[in-house]
Amino acid sequence: MLIVRNAEVRRLLEGRETEIVERVRAAYVLHDEGRSALPHSTFLRFPGNERDRIIGLPAYLGGDDAVAGMKWIASFPGNPRRGIERASAAIVLNSLETGRPEALIEGSLISACRTAASAALAAGLLVSATTEGVALIGCGVINREVLRFLATVLPALAEVTVYDVDRARAEAFAAGCAPDLRVRVAAGIAEALGSHGLVSIATTATEPHLDTAACRRGAVVLHVSLRDILPEAILAARNVVDDPDHVCRERTSLHLAEQSTGHRRFIAASIGGLLRERTPVERDPHRVTVFSPFGLGVLDVALARHVQAMAEREGLGVRVDDFLPEPHPVTTEGAIHGR
Repeated sequence: MLIVRNAEVRRLLEGRETEIVERVRAAYVLHDEGRSALPHSTFLRFPGNERDRIIGLPAYLGGDDAVAGMKWIASFPGNPRRGIERASAAIVLNSLETGRPEALIEGSLISACRTAASAALAAGLLVSATTEGVALIGCGVINREVLRFLATVLPALAEVTVYDVDRARAEAFAAGCAPDLRVRVAAGIAEALGSHGLVSIATTATEPHLDTAACRRGAVVLHVSLRDILPEAILAARNVVDDPDHVCRERTSLHLAEQSTGHRRFIAASIGGLLRERTPVERDPHRVTVFSPFGLGVLDVALARHVQAMAEREGLGVRVDDFLPEPHPVTTEGAIHGR
């Protein structure tokens, strides 16, 4: 068993934004081609507690470097008050030959990077390459990563407007942005929504609270946190998702929209279909386009497999050779001695 720790994952992923986006792109294409197994994620919730949860995302992704495993990720929004990150995660990868676990990888960085790379990939498909500005609603780890990856996909990006219900948090976020960006803090959420044609929403909201009336005509909204936009606004928008079966559950905004209508016809395309050109990339100058990625486990295991391979090449991580039971001797007929 190879154990790869947080600092090692950070070192291995640092400066590899383009590479990570390409890994995410390839995973979406393989999934759209049907070369994956992706059971629904499991949400562990706690009685009387609406905010905290732990989610299990099992996944298999085929292709030349096939991989199987599971991400186990906790989201506890109160953690920042304890001085620790909201999300923590571990990813287990299993051998496809024996099924035995072969790597345990710190997963919070992988999860944040694959989320941001997914959002940036969608932005690259849905907005002009000359886009110069983005509004970020929610000033946490995820939107910081989204901004970093957007800068890779949209090289003309120069202006950023940020908003958070905690203004001090928004100001700290702005102060930490790259010095070549022009960053300002919006006084209100409507101002932020209308400030640019590209918006990224990454909050800890558990119930929809936003319409898109304040957005610019034809704006693209990266609805990363999935539960911010009111169902009526979802129904009025052109919607792109990562996977309809996954995103229409667990009371996401799209799930609520489906419940209110009894159908999913409001979903125009999946990102895999756009990447494979099964669905044309259409830009509607009058309607808002919303990208809602549920966050597919195939992205996590694909990126974790990449981290595992790099760690093994560079001699990083801790090898625990006695984590699993020792193999038993076998007879020539293949029967195992002992129990």
